[in-house]
Amino acid sequence: MQIAMLGPFEVRGDDEVLVDVPGARLRGLLVALALDAGQLVPKARLVDWVWGEQPPAEAANALQRLVSRLRKLIPVEGTPDGYRLVVEPDAVDAVRFERLVGQGRLREALDLWRGAALQDVGLQDSTAFDAAATRLEGLRLTAAEDWFDAEIARGRGAQLVTELTDLVATHPVRERLVGALMQALAASGRDSEALLVYQRTRDALVETLGVDPSPELSALHVALLRGESVRRDEPNRETNLRAELTSYIGKAADIAEVRELVATHRLTTLIGPGGAGKTRLSTEAGRTLTDVLPDGVWFVELAPIGTEADVAQTAIATLGLRDGLLGEAAEVDPTERVIAAFREREALLILDNCEHVIDSAARFAERVLGQCPRLRILATSREPLGITGEALWRVAPLSLPQADADAESSPAVQLLRDRASAVRDLGSDAHTLATMARVCRALDGMPLAIELAAARLRTMSLDQLADRLDDVFRLLTGGSRTALPRQRTLRAVIDWSWQLLSDDERMVLRRLSVFAGGASLSAAEHVCGTADALELLTALTEKSLVVADSNKAPRYRMLGMIKEYAAQHLADADEVELTRHAHLTYFTELAETADPHLRRAEQLEWLAVLDAEHDNISAAMRGAIAAGEAAAAMRLASVAGWYWWLSGHKAEGNDLIKAAIDTPGEVPDEIRAFVYSLFILFLNSGPGDEHLAREWIHEIHRIGKRTQLVNPMLQLVEPLERMLQVPGDFLSAWEPLLDSQDPWVRALAQLQLGKMRVILGHGGYEADNFLQAAVTEFEALGERFGITFALSELADRIATRGEFATACAHYEHAIEVIAEISGTDDLVRMRSRQAELYWLLDDPERSAAALAEAQRLAEQVNWPGALANLALSKATLARWRGDAADVLAQLTTITALLGEAAEQSNIRALRHELLGSIAEDLDEAREHWTAACAAATETGHASGIAGLLVGVAGYALRRERYADAVRLLAASTAVRGLADRSNPELARIEQATRNRLSDAEYAEAAAEGAQADWNQLVAVTLAS
Repeated sequence: MQIAMLGPFEVRGDDEVLVDVPGARLRGLLVALALDAGQLVPKARLVDWVWGEQPPAEAANALQRLVSRLRKLIPVEGTPDGYRLVVEPDAVDAVRFERLVGQGRLREALDLWRGAALQDVGLQDSTAFDAAATRLEGLRLTAAEDWFDAEIARGRGAQLVTELTDLVATHPVRERLVGALMQALAASGRDSEALLVYQRTRDALVETLGVDPSPELSALHVALLRGESVRRDEPNRETNLRAELTSYIGKAADIAEVRELVATHRLTTLIGPGGAGKTRLSTEAGRTLTDVLPDGVWFVELAPIGTEADVAQTAIATLGLRDGLLGEAAEVDPTERVIAAFREREALLILDNCEHVIDSAARFAERVLGQCPRLRILATSREPLGITGEALWRVAPLSLPQADADAESSPAVQLLRDRASAVRDLGSDAHTLATMARVCRALDGMPLAIELAAARLRTMSLDQLADRLDDVFRLLTGGSRTALPRQRTLRAVIDWSWQLLSDDERMVLRRLSVFAGGASLSAAEHVCGTADALELLTALTEKSLVVADSNKAPRYRMLGMIKEYAAQHLADADEVELTRHAHLTYFTELAETADPHLRRAEQLEWLAVLDAEHDNISAAMRGAIAAGEAAAAMRLASVAGWYWWLSGHKAEGNDLIKAAIDTPGEVPDEIRAFVYSLFILFLNSGPGDEHLAREWIHEIHRIGKRTQLVNPMLQLVEPLERMLQVPGDFLSAWEPLLDSQDPWVRALAQLQLGKMRVILGHGGYEADNFLQAAVTEFEALGERFGITFALSELADRIATRGEFATACAHYEHAIEVIAEISGTDDLVRMRSRQAELYWLLDDPERSAAALAEAQRLAEQVNWPGALANLALSKATLARWRGDAADVLAQLTTITALLGEAAEQSNIRALRHELLGSIAEDLDEAREHWTAACAAATETGHASGIAGLLVGVAGYALRRERYADAVRLLAASTAVRGLADRSNPELARIEQATRNRLSDAEYAEAAAEGAQADWNQLVAVTLAS
């Protein structure tokens, strides 16, 4: 049941049907009971209400009869002392009105009125009734005046002129209403009308009451005359946001995203580590909403308050909420007072820095949002408030330049330049931009850290700043004097978060600092030494101290500055060695588990696992080496070496393996032998000389004989040892491995037996068949490196026969396969070789494209072998084009890349071959060809010797010794076992000599060359 008395009197039942209460006295009785709904009203008061000064002779009986009539319509309970209306107090609009006014919910209270109080009741001659109506009307006017004052204080006076004009016309001597109307008119720029209102009111007061205007109204009049304290309503007044002193850089997109979140969610929280710029983003986003939200954007700063402080009380103090706004409700709790202020307002409340009062902030936000349906809250915190419906926006650091060339467009660099411009002009040359990029990367793109760094430029140069960033906590201490103490230094920013952590959270955070490149949950559990790692990591992630990268299995990492801070606490806790050893053990065991799988079909899965932990494996290795732990370093090298080789980390792997070998200390024989075998693998990659590995091969062989080791990699050492002991016995050295129990070893034996036949100059298809068999067996295993290796060798063999298109197809297949395991080093070599083959196919566009791709890939690697192969292909192509200058340039590059290795016999042979081919002076050419043949003799490789014989044939042609040229070509074919159609010089010399010799002379010379000793042919040709 609802009883309406603030306007036309009516009663509605629960079924919304209007209840007819006939007769003025019956309605008067109902009003008397309703104003104290739910409470006992004495009979004497009811009689006084209904009959006033003229009660009936039997007043008690008359009242009882009237109550009996009312009971037929509305539930009424009676006692000897009085009667009670059985309805909830809020069912009576007048009662609800008074409650709402008491709570400061003025707009909601005023909206209950639909006309005059107790209208249409019709009760006559009742002083109590008249007094009640007068009191309600007075409360209404007082509430309206309070509400108007609050609205005008908020800058909304211009919108109230019409409503106030009507009220002043009804109540011309109600001075608070008059004052409100004058201020509203002034706010809308209608000063003359405001003065006219004052004049009319003064006349009315004198005429009706015989008094002058109050001092308050007179003071307002004087202020209007003088133009003082007259506040015009202006756009964007609905805010207490301060004007910023600096520009906002790099976050325009974030402002738009946050604005959209605020528009679609009642609560949005900006989360992120200290110094990420949460506060500034919140205010910048809020500033864009002041024109949209009619009741404004209000900023409440929580950072200065203690952990036990009340968020609501801080909001009241910050926003200046006055008791007048709350009616007579000064005793209402602080949150209710805020609710009263915002209940009907469409506004945004920014709660800044909630992390240290997170529980209080969450309770406050939930209550206020629950009772202020048009209010929105934008919070900033280092962790979420954790309320249902909360939208989160993680405030990331400013984006960093991917390369120094991108520095000028980087928001982080732009911020550094902008803030530094206040103290010095940094310039914009390439060195300055690169140095600024280095500074910003060292600071993780964190805005506060960048601003602190810029402040340091008052007393040091940019280069000095960059060189001292190894200790950022000591360096970055020059914050604003007006900032909170915890925002004046970088250490203080992180100290603030550290102090809010539990002991277990601190333990996990400091131990997590030992990781490089983040940690999986399993790794964190093992290294941090707690079964509660997931819960603690989740808590640290929510507090913005740890970042959980989003994927199927999250990885946990820290920003560089936080990691450095945690590492210092790790040292302070004397846990560095304990944690490092746990880290080393975990990643050594992980690599041991993965290693066998890297030679099988599941290698992609395990490469992905190790790729994710690459930085940790390298860090564990370097830590063991630095600590002089030879056994631990060699153990890890033995199981990580093949991973480094496969995954395109050859240079790093080579350096780490060499460093582990050089670390003094006792190492088990099996591990030492295995690491030596891996080192041989790295030594023999690229255009190197396998003879450098002689000592290592002998040592592994001695260890193997002593310990009877069994390992796939170690099995490969036995044929290498036999090849050293019996030079030239290549085939019988590898054939025993065809019976190995390991299918990977068997497939590799097939490949080597094919490759050895090429080296030995076997001309038939047997070498091709072995290479094809190796491809097939590696494909059955699913071992992608083996597939690529075998396909490359097969492609080169096919190219020798002149089948360039098929060879290109094989290389394309090999490239597709190796790309699956990120073998960038190998891709450089294969694309370089493709460039040569496309040139031979007379397709210069595809040749140039392949070479360009090889160059692009080369920029991603630092393995000398891969880069030297690219330079060699460039030199070869330049030689074919006749570009002597480019040949010389590429030779210079090869020499620089290989260093001492450039003096190996096979490299010397290649260098002199190229120099001999471009030398214009014949005597100079002869010297180079002589040196090239001497070096090739040292290698003993048939393919290399055969190639040089073609080159010497070209020299003979230049000397017009045509028969000698034919003899040398024939000797080349005999050495290789077949003519090398991939060398365009061969076809050119053939054609030139046929043009000079008869068929009989050509045939005779070719027959002689096929049977002759190639050394004698070279000696004769180069003798003069």
